[in-house]
Amino acid sequence: MSRIHEALKRAEQEKATNSRPEASVELTGPKSFPAQYGENVEGPAVTGGQEPPAALTFEVLMARCPQPRWKPDPNETLFFNPHDSSHGTEEFRTLRSRLYRLRDRQPLRILLITSSLPKEGKTFVAVNLAQAISRQHERRALLIDADLRIPRLHAALGTPLTPGLSDYLKGEADELSVVQRSPQDNLFFIPGGKSVPNPAELIGNGRLKNLLDRLVPVFDWVIIDSPPVIPVSDASLLATVCDGVLIVVRAGATPFDIAQKAHQEFRGKPVVGAVLNRVEPGAVYGYYYERYGVHSKNGKRKG
Repeated sequence: MSRIHEALKRAEQEKATNSRPEASVELTGPKSFPAQYGENVEGPAVTGGQEPPAALTFEVLMARCPQPRWKPDPNETLFFNPHDSSHGTEEFRTLRSRLYRLRDRQPLRILLITSSLPKEGKTFVAVNLAQAISRQHERRALLIDADLRIPRLHAALGTPLTPGLSDYLKGEADELSVVQRSPQDNLFFIPGGKSVPNPAELIGNGRLKNLLDRLVPVFDWVIIDSPPVIPVSDASLLATVCDGVLIVVRAGATPFDIAQKAHQEFRGKPVVGAVLNRVEPGAVYGYYYERYGVHSKNGKRKG
């Protein structure tokens, strides 16, 4: 009887064991799902052993950025004249003063220079405004050629085109290799770089903001020359990382409705004013350009 009892007891135990649900498996690590399924992906923070880059200083920039020989075009660069009495320099000093007064009332360090259409003088205004700023005592200016379609600032300054902004945006160069130091200690320049088939995509890839975050603290002003706003979207994209927009209008050539359309392209962005370029002596444009709803400033040189 004892053997029968023991056999029945073993059978009862095996039945109880077989009727239990499967044991759950507890993961020791965090739950993980493919991100494309919309789940929150949790996991340990991965640093890769890298520390954030050290803050860039002016001393590091001076020591490490290249200083190629510059051969400025005297027709485009007014302030490289040793006598500093070229026709038009006073207008740029006045423009500089007005921008400083604006900066007393609003954040204004990164300034975009653009125009409605090509050949209105935006490059001429950008290069000479940067020179006017850098001529002041301990005022540093960075000039950037962001017209990746037809870069022209390097020709005005007589400097190499590469490496430049496009090379940085493609990840082929760092910020110190694309910044050039000019013969004027307080003026620095980033040329356009190699030709690219997709300028708008490069401008919008996020690396431009990274570049500005690194460089802007070193400078008093950053002047960015952009393509004209009507034909392409680059200027509107660039304006998103700038504090203000300055529109260049060619006197006697730019139709009012085209200039007004250019202004509207920057709706929601701070348009700080307009520069009236190539004004003939004695011409009066005050009332006409007051209709833009922006400040006007007369310039008298070609672009």
